[in-house]
Amino acid sequence: MNHSAVLSSLEEMAPEEFEGGTAVACVILGLSFLIGAPGNLLVIWTILRHIKQRSHTVVLILHLAAADLLVLITLPLWIYSLAHSWVFGEASCKAMVYMINACMYSSVFLITLMSVERFVAVRYPFASADWKRKNALNKLLLTLWIAAFLFSIPVIPTQVVGTEAGEEHCLYRLYTSATQELVCVLLETLVGYILPFSILVVCYGCLCSRITKMTFKSKRKSTVLIASIVVVFAICWTPHHIGNILSLIILAIEESFHDTAESLENVRSTMSFIAGAMVFISSTVNPILYMFAARSFRSSVHDTGIQKLFRHISSTSPGEGTREVSFVSKRHSNQTTSSQCVLESKDQMDILIKMCENNPS
Repeated sequence: MNHSAVLSSLEEMAPEEFEGGTAVACVILGLSFLIGAPGNLLVIWTILRHIKQRSHTVVLILHLAAADLLVLITLPLWIYSLAHSWVFGEASCKAMVYMINACMYSSVFLITLMSVERFVAVRYPFASADWKRKNALNKLLLTLWIAAFLFSIPVIPTQVVGTEAGEEHCLYRLYTSATQELVCVLLETLVGYILPFSILVVCYGCLCSRITKMTFKSKRKSTVLIASIVVVFAICWTPHHIGNILSLIILAIEESFHDTAESLENVRSTMSFIAGAMVFISSTVNPILYMFAARSFRSSVHDTGIQKLFRHISSTSPGEGTREVSFVSKRHSNQTTSSQCVLESKDQMDILIKMCENNPS
């Protein structure tokens, strides 16, 4: 296979299926834009405007909302191109898909870092406080965004504008060889899913037994909220990467088992329609999760529930772990102080008794 074009499922359908699939895709993308863009914008505005003291978790939520917003603001162009055709040229096609891939990589990395931060805050509170003092988060975030843009570079040479039924669409990936396709798909699956998801499983596997035993309910709420973000990430991204794994299997067996490879390609094509929609939905759901979490906080004229939620997270993460330890330390020091007072009183009584014995009068 010297040239390989990976199309979206929309192009692979029959004409009547294509029209129906386009309508469904436009509705899904339209709803994602109408719900997700204002939601993520509200999160960004709330944190920047109302949250002065921001914890690591809130800073990561801010960056995650920014990455999701950058993905969602491209949806009107995609809706137009699906309903009509791509009229913005190949350079803008490459640039837009590159930005979307970089933001999606960064979203995955941010969710992973958020989970690691929560793990450290719960299991190793002193290390978490030390990390905060050293201000290492800014360096990590810079590295994370640079890595996201670097891992998205393969999109630039492979993304092209293709023609289907006389209309141009920015939905094609053109690979020069099977090896190039293998490397690109494998890189996306390993870096964008398998490695981050393995880290998430380890972090929350270790935290599972601790969540219900946490002394402070506030920390438990923060951990459960982040766990729900992780679960949504897994649900939304798993179908897309299952499709990538099927692509790898097809590449491996294409020459030896042509019929089987063709059947798997049909399955992958059918799945890719749903998987592509769920990837965009993943950028929409997080603000909804914050809204549900904020329901337990009574809003006032000056403060909304989501403002109180982020203030609450900032006041409990990651410092709460150190507060638990300091609480124990204070209790221990109080006990030590009281025992010292008893000993001092006992010594003073012994001195008085001896003085009375020496002066019987």
